[in-house]
Amino acid sequence: MPLEAVFGKVIKSIRINKNITQAQLAVDSTLERSYISELENGKYQPTLTSLFDIARGLDIKPSDLVRLVEIEFERQNQSNRTQY
Repeated sequence: MPLEAVFGKVIKSIRINKNITQAQLAVDSTLERSYISELENGKYQPTLTSLFDIARGLDIKPSDLVRLVEIEFERQNQSNRTQY
């Protein structure tokens, strides 16, 4: 799974677990709702500034967000290796 897709999966999961809509995350992170949607769908990689903004909107530390993406990315890669 590409990194963009993993990042999107992670932020969507956190957002849903916190019961936050895309619109509310957009307001809280000062980003456009359509951009949040495109990130969640793996269409874009965030800039470092956007990553910090999203973390603020999700009320987590940017380093924790990166760590969660790293864990999921490794899990996906591990899963892909064992399938062959």
